[in-house]
Amino acid sequence: MFDERNVPNILIVDKDRTFGQILVDYLGRNDLSARQVTTRKDALECQEKGEPDLIILDPQLRNEDGLDVLKTLRRATDIPVIIVTEDKLDEVDRVVGLELGADDYLAKPLGLRELLARIRAILRRQAHALAPRRSDRGKFRFGGWELRLKTRELKDPRGQPVPLTKGEYALLIAFLEAAGRPLSREYLLQATRIHEDIFDRSIDVQILRLRRKLVDDASRPQLILTERGVGYTFALPVLRS
Repeated sequence: MFDERNVPNILIVDKDRTFGQILVDYLGRNDLSARQVTTRKDALECQEKGEPDLIILDPQLRNEDGLDVLKTLRRATDIPVIIVTEDKLDEVDRVVGLELGADDYLAKPLGLRELLARIRAILRRQAHALAPRRSDRGKFRFGGWELRLKTRELKDPRGQPVPLTKGEYALLIAFLEAAGRPLSREYLLQATRIHEDIFDRSIDVQILRLRRKLVDDASRPQLILTERGVGYTFALPVLRS
């Protein structure tokens, strides 16, 4: 079980028990509660109980695919996930992990202080995203779509809800607040608080995922246009009420 005090709970999903115990001990000394599981089944059971605030995931579990855990998690929750691998993944594998919804990526051997810093940074972003703000009122309308700020609910032109992760929601807000203006990748990285040094093209992956969700009619042009050498532009007029 996790610590019941008001401290963040970290779930370590890794086949290496020695490595897991090192992390449990280190995080515990730094005001974080941590526990380790070694199987997909145990990881998903912990998630269903609503226990962890962040998951450290080995994508190469024994006789199991750790990325399958990530796929299942992302269908049900936005719990932040850091992928920790035995060695450096190639670019394709990193893109796959990010497209599936990973928040960060590190390769072993890793520095414990760096891992702790990344955990804290992600938890800060999580707290910021969940904190209510005065400006989170009203709605945005664009091309028949509607985004309600209070509930963070996006509906397509047919009135059907379209689920958004926190990263996709933050990215959409950045575009809607600057519709018609080209936005650089650096601006979008900062606006959405995506961890810039994980992977240089992480913002492009986020935009690809958002574009897929904003498809209403395949014959219509994309809502988010690529401006070569500049960045991205939200193409439709936007009304805020």
